[in-house]
Amino acid sequence: LERRSSSRVARPRPGLLRTPAMIKNGVTSHGSWSPEKRKRTVRVWCDGCYDMVHYGHSNQLRQARAMGDYLIVGVHTDEEVAKHKGPPVFTQEERYKMVRAIKWVDEVIEGAPYVTTLETLDKYNSDFCVHGDDITLTADGKDTYEEVKKMGRYRECKRTQGVSTTDLVGRMLLMTKAHHSNIEKNSDYQEHTDNFGKGPKGHSPWTGVSQFLQTSQKIIQFASGKEPQPNDTIIYVAGAFDLFHIGHVDFLESVYKLAERPYIIVGLHFDQEVNRYKGKNYPIMNVHERTLSVLACRYVSEVVIGAPYSVTADLLDHFKVDLVCHGKTEVMADKDASDPYAEPKRRNIFKSIHSGNDLTTDHIVQRIIKNRLQFEARNQKKEAKELAAIEAVKKRCDDQTRGIPDQKCSE
Repeated sequence: LERRSSSRVARPRPGLLRTPAMIKNGVTSHGSWSPEKRKRTVRVWCDGCYDMVHYGHSNQLRQARAMGDYLIVGVHTDEEVAKHKGPPVFTQEERYKMVRAIKWVDEVIEGAPYVTTLETLDKYNSDFCVHGDDITLTADGKDTYEEVKKMGRYRECKRTQGVSTTDLVGRMLLMTKAHHSNIEKNSDYQEHTDNFGKGPKGHSPWTGVSQFLQTSQKIIQFASGKEPQPNDTIIYVAGAFDLFHIGHVDFLESVYKLAERPYIIVGLHFDQEVNRYKGKNYPIMNVHERTLSVLACRYVSEVVIGAPYSVTADLLDHFKVDLVCHGKTEVMADKDASDPYAEPKRRNIFKSIHSGNDLTTDHIVQRIIKNRLQFEARNQKKEAKELAAIEAVKKRCDDQTRGIPDQKCSE
């Protein structure tokens, strides 16, 4: 009787693993599975274009990986992306490699179909697929996840607020510094945030621009949390790492291969410092956005936010740095005209690395500007489809409920 009236909540038994039926949109519920089924590997499927991969994509994959034990990511071909969305910024080979570099990804499937079917999930032994709480439509406006949703093999994760490929493209096209400036946003930037990619009937809630707000929790979620071990080789690299791209990945991979047990620390310069040595409207992404993008890379162990431009003796001693590396890009002098790598060179721990990839952030911006009209048309087309889908859902809900509120429809 005493135990029955106890207000204590029963705790799950140690060793209880997550299984597909125990997870609903990332929320765990306990079921009466046999010990054998509890031990089974839960395979999660994600797919997408993953064009101009940013921390929003990485956060989706992080959340998806947390729902299971093994994450498979299908990436669409250039042909499929062009058909349903418009011209991709990066080639399919570049996009495949970018996704492989995200630390929560276990396997990449090249040339995945644009529409996700039960056949695809079964082919790769996936229990369910995961997508953000926005909408993905085919060229003719159909939900690409309709089939798997109907069969209960679909899960949602939260979309990362404050970032979209649409907004990043807009920042490049606008060529102002307002997106990383502390001064009040100018009228040109305000007009961009109000109108970029805007369709004739207003804004889609998924394509529209919003402000990114960094939190300590988000950094903790992305960080590895691993301290360097006695036998690790601590390697320091520094830079802007703006629009974190395949050129950065190839460089970091080359650095990673220099040691048997590498521990790579990336020093990120503040926005004003990057603008000093790069000029124009750089950096495209502010330091908070760049921090998450770099932390998501599987080759990176730690990030120094707002690292000094010159690699000082204090920095080297504090982190016990064994090696300092820099790519083949030009090294700009510090404010006092000194070499920022003078100290590691004096200690004979500086190494210049050529990854074999000459792609820079400047090259990406040039790709965008060259195809400006195509990208603007792509954004407007995407937003128009999303708005049409929203209106269709509202109409269907109105027809079903005849004015009676319905929670599922309103969501």
